[in-house]
Amino acid sequence: MSKLLFSEAEWDFQTLDRTYKAIEEIALKDLKLEVYPNQVEIISSEQMLDAYSSLGMPLMYNHWSFGKLFAREETMYRAGYSALAYEIVINSSPCISYLLEENSMTMQALVMAHAAFGHNHFFKNNYLFQQWTNAEGILDYLAFAKRYISACEERYGRDEVEAILDSAHALMNEGVFRYRRPPKPSRERAAEKRRKRAKYEEEAYNELWRTLPAGVEPPSAPPVIDPEADFDGEMKLPEENLLYFLEKYSPTLRPWQREILRIVRNLAQYFYPQRQTKVMNEGCATFVHYTIMNMLYDRGLIGEGSLLEFLHSHTSVVFQPAFDDRRYSGINPYALGFGMMADIKRICEVPSEEDRDWFPHFAGKGDFMAVLKDAWANYRDESFIEQFLSPKLMRDLRMFALHDAASDPAYTVSAIHNEQGYRRVRTALARQYDAGVADPNIQVTGADLKRSRKLHLEHRMHRGIPLHPASKDVILAHIEHLWGHEVALEEVPAD
Repeated sequence: MSKLLFSEAEWDFQTLDRTYKAIEEIALKDLKLEVYPNQVEIISSEQMLDAYSSLGMPLMYNHWSFGKLFAREETMYRAGYSALAYEIVINSSPCISYLLEENSMTMQALVMAHAAFGHNHFFKNNYLFQQWTNAEGILDYLAFAKRYISACEERYGRDEVEAILDSAHALMNEGVFRYRRPPKPSRERAAEKRRKRAKYEEEAYNELWRTLPAGVEPPSAPPVIDPEADFDGEMKLPEENLLYFLEKYSPTLRPWQREILRIVRNLAQYFYPQRQTKVMNEGCATFVHYTIMNMLYDRGLIGEGSLLEFLHSHTSVVFQPAFDDRRYSGINPYALGFGMMADIKRICEVPSEEDRDWFPHFAGKGDFMAVLKDAWANYRDESFIEQFLSPKLMRDLRMFALHDAASDPAYTVSAIHNEQGYRRVRTALARQYDAGVADPNIQVTGADLKRSRKLHLEHRMHRGIPLHPASKDVILAHIEHLWGHEVALEEVPAD
């Protein structure tokens, strides 16, 4: 009797359940992955497009930019100029994985291995996600944010709310704490906030709402939140988190506007680890699905047709175009991440003398999963590349380094394939994934709250590169909108 989990491209829920359980057994027992509980949902192409346009979140407040993105993506998809992702996965507990209903059964198996176990393990175990995100509370917080902003639109008007959201969204990348934990209010202040919210809900109660049909909720105005609740009387400067500073100290914002800034700031902080771990996160999920799908085939649970379909998709995902290829748009994070993790497995099992010189702490150790799980838990893209990128993979990907100075008439090849060159290439590539280098370093350095109310900002230029004039003017306009008074920005060298 055939042991195959499925033999046709069509799927049903019984086949999905059977395949999920086989994948789960390999992931938990053989690979020993540690994951949040899984919630797998099947969605249509239109629902997938809707998820694209709302930052990939299952609950999201309304904003015109989401609708604009939805219209663009739908037009491109219907015209055949772009395809849809096979899946979307949410860093929450339970971990929510969306599967596209148009996928074949082989692709559903691949996606469950990729998202429900690869991404899920990375979300749960990586130190950045543990430090900066709350997987258990994010869905409840999104539900609160959606209700709150809808209530603000009811009370204050959509134009007023959109104006605040426009400025907050423009500053999202400058609205995160990069090097320290965000300050938390004391237990007494938190209790006072809850008391004021409860008091508002009690005062806002109206007997007339009891006459509404079942299932219809009345529009509720937002609770009034004290902007001074977290203020301890001391302005700590310089401050890197612009949204946090504006939320706490803007002389003109009303309480509901401060709460909207807090919502956007919390979402920016939630996504911050994902920006720093793109290569590792996708590499982890790709390596996990590759390993699981091959183990399913080795155990006779999927057939050769399914294996070939999986390999076709997998090789397309990890394809790296050459620099002179029209399709080239930089280094493919799937290709780099999967390549490094497959290379770590090779170094653990069949190392060369070069590998033993470069990686003496794990070359030839055999247990590649222990090395990978340690890396997935304790590194981000920058440090992972700096520590684990091997000379062999640099040769395979034909990497070298170029030096470009504004004063020089031509590029200079600064690193080639020798020991010193490998180290320079590895360091140069790692720097490209440093969020501190990629994002402009803009800090609040002064604010006159009692007299002119002028806000002073400082941009510490990396390698002497100033902000683009057009972008600078747009950002300053949004900061002035939220601050309500004059804003001055000075550009200084990083040192």
